[in-house]
Amino acid sequence: MTDWNSIEAADYAIPADRDPGELVDELSRALADPDPLVRDGAAYSVLHTWIERGVIDGSRRRALGDEMADRFLDPEIQARTFAPLVLDMLVAKGEFRAEWVEAFARWYPAEEDLRGYDEELGWLHAVAHGADLLDRFGRHAEVDPVRMLELAAARLTAPTGHVLDQLEDDRLARAIARVLTRTDLSERDATGWLDAVDAEFGADRIVTPVSAHFSNCLRTLRLLYVLADRGVRPPTQDAAPVPLPHREALKTRLGEVLDRMVRR
Repeated sequence: MTDWNSIEAADYAIPADRDPGELVDELSRALADPDPLVRDGAAYSVLHTWIERGVIDGSRRRALGDEMADRFLDPEIQARTFAPLVLDMLVAKGEFRAEWVEAFARWYPAEEDLRGYDEELGWLHAVAHGADLLDRFGRHAEVDPVRMLELAAARLTAPTGHVLDQLEDDRLARAIARVLTRTDLSERDATGWLDAVDAEFGADRIVTPVSAHFSNCLRTLRLLYVLADRGVRPPTQDAAPVPLPHREALKTRLGEVLDRMVRR
């Protein structure tokens, strides 16, 4: 097995005696490994750096993206939840296929294993990793931002018994806010996706004890209200907050939905 730590220590240089294609294949397998030291260690760092630096050529990047899209159907949770991280890297580099969006859209609201961290498997983070890709797709010129907002609503309203416990609700709120910075969204676009949340969790639907997905949604929307008010920072370090174009209309609608969710 390749010593990825050595490659990382050598400023990510490809070993002279190795075929780059074989190394990419091995990296892809490593990012589905159940051992978190393999999956989330130097192998992840090497793949990210090679994609960012263009070490992996365009045809291999696209093939890798196709592999990650297929991986959303993998029976192993860690394989499914690390696929969006790789797709995020690839789209950031300029690669894009509509098929990747379709595969992601089928997986994200349907994923049932929402554990943030597992003692044996390490970080899984389905909601957070999916939120990062939703953010990336939602700001991409070839993706309809309304669809990504509706996908976020579908994730928030999907029944689950797991209360998000690793700040994943915050990651999703920030992703939604970044999609909402798109200037081509109408006021109705920016608020209409909340109708599905209102229909699911409105005052006439409240039951106690509250469900896990009710709690997850409530906490996500609370942070989104703050971000709508103050703006949301882009993923770049130390960047200033970006205002949401339909700030006031969004705050009004969020306030209505939140009020109905907690009304007794």
